Amino acid sequence: MRFPNIFRGLMGKPKPPEPPEPSEHEKLEMLVALLNDKLQPNINALTMLTRNIDLMALNIKTMGYDLARSMSAALPVRTETSARHVGLYCKPSTQADIESDWLAHWCSELKIPVLFHRKLWELAYVLQAVYENGHLQAGKRGLGFGCGSEPFASYFASHGVEVMTTDLPADDSRAMDWSNTRQHAAEKEAAYHPALVDRESFDRLVDFRAVDMNAIPDDLGGYDFCWSMCAFEHLGSIQQGLDFVRNSLKTLRPGGMAVHTTEFNINPNGPTVDNWPSVLFQRQHFEQLAEELREEGHQVAPFDFDPGDKPLDRFIDLPPWQDGALEAISVGLGQPYHLKVGMDGFITTCFGLIITKAG
Repeated sequence: MRFPNIFRGLMGKPKPPEPPEPSEHEKLEMLVALLNDKLQPNINALTMLTRNIDLMALNIKTMGYDLARSMSAALPVRTETSARHVGLYCKPSTQADIESDWLAHWCSELKIPVLFHRKLWELAYVLQAVYENGHLQAGKRGLGFGCGSEPFASYFASHGVEVMTTDLPADDSRAMDWSNTRQHAAEKEAAYHPALVDRESFDRLVDFRAVDMNAIPDDLGGYDFCWSMCAFEHLGSIQQGLDFVRNSLKTLRPGGMAVHTTEFNINPNGPTVDNWPSVLFQRQHFEQLAEELREEGHQVAPFDFDPGDKPLDRFIDLPPWQDGALEAISVGLGQPYHLKVGMDGFITTCFGLIITKAG
């Protein structure tokens, strides 16, 4: 019995030979084909594809910000708020958190409006963690890393907490970038917020020290709590950031608490940014760190990696334009409103860690 022609073709047809490697001359001809007759790059087709990308991004930003402004205005007005225990997890910022009573309380305490912004979430997250762990009271001692002009020191001092703020030494080359954007502190005055604390309490309870987070001095110790806000992703690598979190526990008394927020790549799989001025942590990094810390007797708050499913959880903001033809329009966007941002092609948000030192 003869095989049908289709099987005959499959079984008997020899495998075609691999195409030969182009010669150097042929490779050169292929490169020359990318040029026009004047030896100029032939980019017309590429230009047509890319010339409107900035405009599309601007449209996305405009609609996202307008949505966030409308949603902020629609939030209920809370005239009386109070601190309460919510059982804060290690988690990313979400729209549900921004809409919560606990976040509204800390915004009220800091005398700022409730807005859909991940940095505002970080402020509230740190304060909620400090409160829940019993450290927002007179006589406690707190240590801040990479503080810049954060309001925490002034707020803690208003409750009688003794605070040490720190930042990079002023002569460190890495401090220059933060100084240019007014995010670096060279003295404790940068932490003074007169709307939050009186001058006498601030001068009495707040101090400053230049500290490199990659080399925490051994004589910084005995604190009830420590914190950092979106700082340890700037230490040079993912490993250096994780090492800082671990080393920050050495500054605490037994049973003390560390709360840190940082940049988080919400995609648990695939590549991320490492060995760069700003790195992006993933779920695997936090879970591995937590496993190691728990083996050493420390307590790590439970994890919740859900990035949220509300409209502003799905809005991904893009880096702002600083100049160029779009400047007049982009400046009119005003205050950024976002919980998720695009960084080097990755979707990121803020993530908080809460660790209690073995006691």
